[in-house]
Amino acid sequence: MKKLFSISCLLIICAIMHAQIPIIAHRGASYLAPENTLASAKLAWELNADAVEIDIYLSKDNRIMVMHDSHTGRTAGKDKDLVIRDTPSEVLRTLDVGSYKDEKYKGEKIPFLEEELELLPPGKELVIEIKCKSEVIPYMKKVLKKYGKNKKYQFISFDLQTILDTKKAFPKKACYWLCNNTEALMKNINTVAESDLDGISLKYSIVDEEVMKLAQSLGMEVWTWTVNDAEEAKRLVNLGVKGITTDRPGWLREQIF
Repeated sequence: MKKLFSISCLLIICAIMHAQIPIIAHRGASYLAPENTLASAKLAWELNADAVEIDIYLSKDNRIMVMHDSHTGRTAGKDKDLVIRDTPSEVLRTLDVGSYKDEKYKGEKIPFLEEELELLPPGKELVIEIKCKSEVIPYMKKVLKKYGKNKKYQFISFDLQTILDTKKAFPKKACYWLCNNTEALMKNINTVAESDLDGISLKYSIVDEEVMKLAQSLGMEVWTWTVNDAEEAKRLVNLGVKGITTDRPGWLREQIF
């Protein structure tokens, strides 16, 4: 009887733990809709994502543009391959970044950060990946002061100095350092642990029991990306990650919860 009781308690604990794992839509619901567009974010919210991850760069006129690449060719077409930092926002906004995915998304524009914030539902969160560097911080402050009131958002970046600077600028907001290889992780993990950062966000393939034990011993949260396989997601949840980023938020939630 005691053994059965213990097993039941363990199952309940596991269920509670799993239910608390946020599902983050990678560039929105990008498996179905064009990445980093308002259409992709809207679909992610419809699919009950807990958060939407977006990428940002500064344009030539210092507007914060939502785009993964530093240039526009992959989503706007080779004949529209513009460098974001060297191009005014009014020109960038003329580009169609939806048709490459499906004709029904024709006319989707590169969003401004403020548009993503205005679209953010109550209780949901925006995960802002800084693709440029610390030069964007003063402009983020202005946008977030105006459009981010009563909104939930956090920051991530591969550039360690940029995310450290961001934490100083936004001390009350969660900030995570991104890493996609074990060598870089081991090189920088102590620096991250000694900083004010809230944790690390790792490529799923480098997350294992050893990495989790090290992170936990240093008091760091571990988030992970980009997970589109149900069994892999279950493995990561069981290891104790705090959040999973996926291109398929609705589908993955159905598979693991």
